[in-house]
Amino acid sequence: MRDARVTPRLGRILEVTYTVPDPAAIETAYTRWLGYRVVERGVVGDALARDWDAPSLAGRPQLVLSPQNGESVLLRFVAEPLAAGWRALTTFGWNVSEIVVEDVDALASRLAGSPFRIIGGPAGLARFPMIRAMQALGPAGECLYFTEVGAGSGLDLARAQAPVGRVFIVVAGGPDVRRMIDTYVTFGNEIDPPVSTRVKVISDANGLPGDTLHAHGLVKLGHGSLIELDEYPPGAAERVVPEGGLPAGMALVTFEVEDRVGSALVRGAAGERIRLIGRSDRG
Repeated sequence: MRDARVTPRLGRILEVTYTVPDPAAIETAYTRWLGYRVVERGVVGDALARDWDAPSLAGRPQLVLSPQNGESVLLRFVAEPLAAGWRALTTFGWNVSEIVVEDVDALASRLAGSPFRIIGGPAGLARFPMIRAMQALGPAGECLYFTEVGAGSGLDLARAQAPVGRVFIVVAGGPDVRRMIDTYVTFGNEIDPPVSTRVKVISDANGLPGDTLHAHGLVKLGHGSLIELDEYPPGAAERVVPEGGLPAGMALVTFEVEDRVGSALVRGAAGERIRLIGRSDRG
């Protein structure tokens, strides 16, 4: 019998929100090179800014994008001059959006000369060679993992519905992975305990040898999606958060939650902002 004190399970990833210095540069890059389409241009409304606990962002220019086939995960970019210079993988909070793609090698070739700088070329995962991934930095310094999920992995992971599909994994980093997991235990999702592996892009970003081990755990969301929680090395720092605003860079992830009415905002142990939307309140 379910413990009534447990918060309902986290479900689908609905939206990833970034603060960026130049939304126009984002629009050009994502529509031209990734095939994303514009869902909305305009300004942040008062109600949404309140939901984020970021009242100073009301009235700021924003851009909302979706994969070209209209999959349900949105990317929202909000203008914030103080986000300039943010470096993913070096500060605590949300750090990576992982996007499922049809052919990661073809995408790598297509991105040559684009605003997306590849920092880890396509390679099969050590434990699951049928899954191939690469890592890149976007025009605002945002870190994106592009992943091709082949058959035979035995894992419940999303498959691409377009050449560049939806965000299916979001990654937060913090100083203590077990403390980070404590936040998500309250939701009742299944969690894989931490293991330590080489993550070259984290090591490179923090000036460490490539064979350095980094602990990480997984929160299973269903619908082919996950949250990854990474333990960052000494030297990683707290994220800049402008007064009344959102953290610089990858700022907030919104999840659908069953059996919830309205919206709520939760802060994780690493400072990541987790927005919850009841299924009945969507749309």
